[in-house]
Parts: sequence; structure tokens; C-alpha cells
Amino acid sequence: MAAATPLEDSPGTSPEPAWLTDGQQRIWRNWLSASSRVPARLGQQLQQDSGLSLQDYEVLVTLNEATNSSCRITELAGLLEWERSRMSHHLTRMEKRGLVCRGACPDDGRAQLVELTDAGRTALEAAAPGHVRAVRSVLFDALSDDDAAELGRITALISDHLNAQECGLARRG
Repeated sequence: MAAATPLEDSPGTSPEPAWLTDGQQRIWRNWLSASSRVPARLGQQLQQDSGLSLQDYEVLVTLNEATNSSCRITELAGLLEWERSRMSHHLTRMEKRGLVCRGACPDDGRAQLVELTDAGRTALEAAAPGHVRAVRSVLFDALSDDDAAELGRITALISDHLNAQECGLARRG
């Protein structure tokens, strides 16, 4: 599919979208494929080896890196870019399995803290070696050092671009 040129705005017509070039279309489809398949493969490995989901692992890693292995639920949701309701439901499931516990925030009675339990830390420590091997196998083994550096540069550009767009939307809203 060749690139289409947007039509000039004229009364009563909508401009034609700026269609993707053939090269952009290939990149986009490869991105979609990789961005769904990589997490799926990593999730399968974690589930098979440790009984954790990829989302469980993300929560455990984030809490493990936090001061005192705990943080406010709203902060955790923000760090993982999850909706608060999704975070709350997921933490309920993790809490039932003994991986995390929730409690009142000492400096803000309205907020709740979530904390990594000893069982959660043990699960993370057991899962980490296999997960790192899977990340290496699924992603980095396919790349040269130069490719990995370029991927890092490109993903940082995309992330920065999204952050700028979100800041712009927040200012307008």
C-alpha cells in the first residue's frame, strides 16, 4: 500500500488520513507481533516455572525495589501504568496467595500501602533466574550488541514521545 497524501481541509469534508508507507506498515506489524509475543512467551515461562504471572512478577519486582519493599497502591499503579481498579483486583489475588499484604499508610489515613511479604520475596528470588534466562533467550539473543543499543535508543525515544503527549493532554484536560 503506497502512502496517501492527506486531502486539504475543505468545508464539509474530512481530511484523508496520512496512510502508512509500505515500510512503516511492515515496521508497525512487526512491532505488534513482537509486542504481544514477547510478553506472552515470558508469561508462559514464569507460569510454568514458578506459578507466577508476568503481572505478578512486575508487582513483586517493583515492590522489591521500593523503599522498605512497600508503596502506596496508587503509586504502584502509576509505576506500572495500570488502572487503580486493575491494581486493586490483582493485589487481592496476590494477597490471597500470601505474596503481598495491604495495610494503612502511616502518614495518610486515606491511603493504603502494599508490602512485599517474605513469601513474595522468596517467590521472586526463585523466579528471577529463569525469567532472566527467558528474557535473554526471547529478546537479547536475537540482537547484536549494536542492535540492542539501537533498540534501547528507539524505545527510549518512543517512551519520551508518549510522556510528552501525555503531559500535553494532562495540561489541556
